[in-house]
Amino acid sequence: MITRKILVTLILFASIIFANAQSSHVVDATAVNKQFILEDEVPQNWFHLDPQADHFKGVSDQKAYEQILKGKKTKTVIVAIIDSGIDIEHEDLKDNIWINTGEIAGNGIDDDKNGYVDDVYGWNFIGGADGKMVNQENLELTRLYVKYKKIYEGKNASDFKGKKLKEFNQYLEYKKAFEAKVQEAKQTLQNIEGFAKMLTLADSTMKTELGKDDYTIEDLQNFKSDKQNVNQAKGMLIYAKTNGITPEDMQEGVDYYKEQLEYNLNPDFDARHIVGDDYDNKKQRDYGNNKVEGPDAMHGTHVAGIIGAVRNNNIGMNGIAADVKIMVIRCVPNGDERDKDVANSIYYAVNNGAQIINMSFGKAYSPYKKYVDKAVKYAEKKGVLLVHAAGNEGQNNDELPNFPNARYLNGKVAKNWIEVGASSWQDEGNFVAPFSNYGKNSVDVFAPGMKIYSTVPDNKYKNLQGTSMASPVVAGVAALVLSYYPDLTALQLKDILLKSVENYGDSKVTLPGTKDKSIEFKDLSQTGGIINAYKALKLAGELSEK
Repeated sequence: MITRKILVTLILFASIIFANAQSSHVVDATAVNKQFILEDEVPQNWFHLDPQADHFKGVSDQKAYEQILKGKKTKTVIVAIIDSGIDIEHEDLKDNIWINTGEIAGNGIDDDKNGYVDDVYGWNFIGGADGKMVNQENLELTRLYVKYKKIYEGKNASDFKGKKLKEFNQYLEYKKAFEAKVQEAKQTLQNIEGFAKMLTLADSTMKTELGKDDYTIEDLQNFKSDKQNVNQAKGMLIYAKTNGITPEDMQEGVDYYKEQLEYNLNPDFDARHIVGDDYDNKKQRDYGNNKVEGPDAMHGTHVAGIIGAVRNNNIGMNGIAADVKIMVIRCVPNGDERDKDVANSIYYAVNNGAQIINMSFGKAYSPYKKYVDKAVKYAEKKGVLLVHAAGNEGQNNDELPNFPNARYLNGKVAKNWIEVGASSWQDEGNFVAPFSNYGKNSVDVFAPGMKIYSTVPDNKYKNLQGTSMASPVVAGVAALVLSYYPDLTALQLKDILLKSVENYGDSKVTLPGTKDKSIEFKDLSQTGGIINAYKALKLAGELSEK
């Protein structure tokens, strides 16, 4: 599940401390405090706030509701969320879940003749007709490795020529990447388990030194000691607390890498039989089931809350868009989604009335991209806006592709696509999320994606982070603008959103994926800005008056 990919990001930063500790290096607690705004000082709703009035780099939707939207009429916007599934009974979401009025629930009949039986709230493309559901899945790299290993393992380049030689060389690349990925997972698991033990020991040490079980960052900062092991424990704990790394997060990291080795990177694991489709038939659409929550709806439910948690109901939190209905489409497992399912999810969303589609998922390989491209072109033709997360590898997407993406195989670019990087609440030099992918040409805009408080299953709420959270912030702003200006086309809406960003282009920031390399923010995306609801609504209003 992408959730763990997000949670493990800070854990990976913590593993750096583990490596340093192994070399007897001590973390400089003072330096840590200078670099970071303490997480405890960040309000839960920071991403709704205004950069000037509230001094947090939010998207100013709260300001828009308070100053320019009162008394104005809206029209409901349908946003499809293609994800891991959503808890449609959540107390803060259920009133905003899309309902297919053409379908009679539970009668086992495709009442609206759309090809899907009892699709009342949406559809699950990774479920079987018998009600079973895919949870764990391979990475796409694993699937490619397995596919070509059967053909080329043990062979030599001299055995092939032409297309077969090209495939053979591609297999060697897959094999090398796969084996490196397995080794990385094993090593990182070892690092995280080691850091977890060290963090537990550090906690025990400081409880003894401080003489109490419950202590704060300030207690740690003010405590002085001449003992090296105590200072090391102090530095580790300040780093962990400052970055919000908890024992639960550490366990998430351990579980994530264990699952990678057991499922994602296991060549002998194959869950597709659960679906029961003819997978070789990429044009097939009539498969799956209507169980839209799925076995692990953490990620999708969190995404849904950012866009459309019911506003001002004195429960939980506020979504960005007030007049919205969320269509639930499940195609993202704990592993890499399949191109066939992604394409069919887009077709389903478009054909059933979605005006905006949020896609908070991605992968490094896309062997059947042409089918996804065809679906994206269909959405473009039908006037549907696609919003997609740029990814969490701290990489340049101009150089290393992240799929799906806006660039078609023929080199042209989808005009109805917005690619989103993640920003944070931090100060000027650190407001780009350290894990976020970026790209001067391939990423359009940034949006809040760190410490985002939103809905999770069973009427609960949680902070998560990743470009997976930044994408629905943009989708939510898009839905907000469209609800007040329903005559906008997808292309007009995209144009408004990108022209009205809060511009930080000349600001120097730390390049994601590095510790201290500086770069101008404008070199990380096309706009050099962070999405801003207030400015977008103002611009939409000005254009509507012309």
